[in-house]
Amino acid sequence: MRIALTSVVVCFCLFCGWLVVESGVFENPSQAGLPLILLQSTIGSQNDDLANTPERQVPQIEAAGPNFGADGAPAKITTLGSVDPKSGFKYQLELSSKGAAIRKATFSEFNDRDYKNPQPLVILSPTREADGSEILSMANRGFQNDALIKQKLELPLQNLHWKSFDLEKAEDGSQTARFEAIIKLQGTDEPVVKLTKTYKVSPDNYLLDYDITVENLSASEQQVQFNLAGPCGLGRESFRSDMRKIVAGFRVRGSQNQGITSTRLEKKNLIKAKSLDDRQLTKPGTDFLWAATVNKYFAAIVVPLPDEGKDYCDWVIDKTGRLYNPDGDSKADSGDETMGLDFKIAPSTLAAMGKADSSKTYRFQFYLGPKDKSLFDKNERYLKLGFVHTIDFIACCCPAGIIKPLAFGVMAIMKWMYTFIPNYGVVIIILVLLMRLAMHPITKKSQVSMSKMGKLAPKSEEIKKKYANNKTEMNKQMMALYREQGASPIMGFLPMMVQMPIWIALWSAVYASIDLRGAPFLPFWITDLSVPDAVVRFSTVTVPLLNWKIESFNLLPILMGVAFYLQQQLMPSQANTSMNPQMAQQQKMMKIIFPLLFPLAVYTAPSGVNLYIMTSTFAGVIEQHVIRKHIQEKEEAESKGLVATTSKTGGKVKKKKPKPFYRNM
Repeated sequence: MRIALTSVVVCFCLFCGWLVVESGVFENPSQAGLPLILLQSTIGSQNDDLANTPERQVPQIEAAGPNFGADGAPAKITTLGSVDPKSGFKYQLELSSKGAAIRKATFSEFNDRDYKNPQPLVILSPTREADGSEILSMANRGFQNDALIKQKLELPLQNLHWKSFDLEKAEDGSQTARFEAIIKLQGTDEPVVKLTKTYKVSPDNYLLDYDITVENLSASEQQVQFNLAGPCGLGRESFRSDMRKIVAGFRVRGSQNQGITSTRLEKKNLIKAKSLDDRQLTKPGTDFLWAATVNKYFAAIVVPLPDEGKDYCDWVIDKTGRLYNPDGDSKADSGDETMGLDFKIAPSTLAAMGKADSSKTYRFQFYLGPKDKSLFDKNERYLKLGFVHTIDFIACCCPAGIIKPLAFGVMAIMKWMYTFIPNYGVVIIILVLLMRLAMHPITKKSQVSMSKMGKLAPKSEEIKKKYANNKTEMNKQMMALYREQGASPIMGFLPMMVQMPIWIALWSAVYASIDLRGAPFLPFWITDLSVPDAVVRFSTVTVPLLNWKIESFNLLPILMGVAFYLQQQLMPSQANTSMNPQMAQQQKMMKIIFPLLFPLAVYTAPSGVNLYIMTSTFAGVIEQHVIRKHIQEKEEAESKGLVATTSKTGGKVKKKKPKPFYRNM
């Protein structure tokens, strides 16, 4: 019994310690609570700056054979969509002529949660590599044709300013931007290859249509290939742990819609990666569907569209995750890090100019939006591609296969309740109370069993001393004692283990739900359930010795600590203090440490999570009082030789019948 209790306590302490580390209290809140520091491009981010930027060309490649290059065009920014929610567009794209890439993507429906001056949320931004080179999302990189492939050289098209065309608007409200780059043979200026890239956004749609056409302009057949940068610069969207990662979706060969699987690379995987193989996104026995960079609430998903007549894309031959660490710090935790993707496009043979197969178009769809399961389920294409695999939960000590369906179920219930009660704070409180009520029989059974085990502690200690040298007989006598008194060591802990996945799933759903982002509870307190409640904000204070950074006074964790203390006081004793003073002292220490540890662990947690914990704990206090009263009444009845009957017999008390001294055979 002591070993089992000690094991549970140790596991519980480890879980609490994990919460403390995961809570972000050891991090600098100024970095943990804000988007990544985004370095400014050398060509600026506004049209005025770009107008003053001199034209650039791809640096000439020196080689023994033919040399290739391209004429640079004037630097220019093209804007698609809008940040005005009334426009109907879900986001606004700033497209740079440099690499014909996405410089910045800004949502129209979501803000950056700045309590002083909220602004539309920038979801994609430029990032830099350690050598200072700038990386933009969806930029062409490393173009090669026959001659360059043989020489193992490539043209860095990400550094070229492509020719930009005027914005095209269609009757359906969609907007299209087009860019063009012509690769020439140096010395003769003879055009060899033309690349055309288009972006198309439509109102009320998170999908972006993205095409790259490569056309052979020479009189002879040639082979071409290129690399492509995926979405990068995705900011940290969390006030606790960094949930950014790279995810790829695959379809199991021979299966249809239900055969979707995925793989992922987290930041720690990319830091530890020693080779290219360690950063690749692969899944044996599957066909590639999409790859994405994601954070806590949002995803940027690139879907290469298969050629006509095929059900999967076979021209993306390599998918690689990358960690960008501009300042090169060894721990990659200074706050400027971001993750991205690289795609390697398979070589294609283009016929001579004017022939049927002289060009090839690579088509993509690009989802840029929230990780919302209800949205993914409603859209047939999102459902078919399995975008739901981008949603992650913190499974903790329980398998993800158990937590994920439970958490999705909780989220669905919350969304359904919200249609009747349009306040997610109230929804969380009601859901927790209903969950407590449903789990009450199990909780009651567990507490009654624990109370019985505490009463048996003196007798169990006597048995242990008497049979200290005979383990077999000791176990036999202990089991006989438990059977005689109707107690079970397992029943004290089994209900707790049954409840744990449910409570973790509820905690995970509240923590990761996009619906709680920006959702208020009260107009004067807890105005955003996805961030700490922050009753009073102040300049950053560093706790001496511990080096913890505190920027606000959060009331919810304090209230939760009070509730947890009350709950500890009402817990039935596990041991007899006169017979086992050591265990009694351990219990006393736990009753002091846990109420202090829990507020610390969740001090920087989202207020929605703390509201859930506080509600559950206060409900637990009331529940413990009811159970304790029941145990006391039962003990009093048993001490008078009476036992309580069930409600089926009228709920009256009857005298306990003495057991016969013999047994009928």
